[in-house]
Amino acid sequence: MTDAAAALGLEAHVRRTDVAALARERGEGVEEAGRVARYAFFDELADELGPKALVMTAHTADDQAETVLLHMARGTGLAGLSGIAERRGRVVRPLLGERRADLRAALDAAGLRYRIDPSNDDRRFSRNRARADLLPAFEGLHARAIEAVGRMATQAAADDRLVEALALTDLAARRSADGWIDWRPAPAPAMAARLVRAAAGPSAPSAERTQALVAAAGDGRGGQSIELGGGRRAILRGGRVRI
Repeated sequence: MTDAAAALGLEAHVRRTDVAALARERGEGVEEAGRVARYAFFDELADELGPKALVMTAHTADDQAETVLLHMARGTGLAGLSGIAERRGRVVRPLLGERRADLRAALDAAGLRYRIDPSNDDRRFSRNRARADLLPAFEGLHARAIEAVGRMATQAAADDRLVEALALTDLAARRSADGWIDWRPAPAPAMAARLVRAAAGPSAPSAERTQALVAAAGDGRGGQSIELGGGRRAILRGGRVRI
């Protein structure tokens, strides 16, 4: 990689990380640990370059489809159907609308070398199974299914932003200066869970705990408390909620 960068007149930065050890330390899979390590490295480099620096990744339409289908398999809502964001903070993904095969063909035509991670063929990882099995199956149903999944993700992201904005507006109207949230009238089902997540802050409670709170608040009963995890508790009193 360093040789290829030098041939193009680019500066290369390389870091080696024991991803397996990081995965054990964090209690997660090696794929997620690798992602965490990569973005931590990118952030450090961007910090060195200054506030206007951008991190560009080469995620493709195929990556987007894999992500959305994996989210669907695990169960998801609008946020999961949105897949990979085109931009989040200083991370930009300019190739998200391009097919992987088209990009490789363009590199071949330009005489540019590239490497394919051999771990992409390891079927122990769910993403690799989705790549090998699900994407071809979808394309067997419709020739441009991958592009269609990408369009759906874009629309889901727009819808998610709208509903989130509506939830924040509703929360501001319901919450008094002392922190109590008036649950009367009860919010629409599609809005209730978002109100809880917005009120709980950055580390949202699990879906099960969120739904338990929504159900209890909807009953209108007071004198209850529900553990939300992370040292947080929801208190219900006379149609009001406080976290």
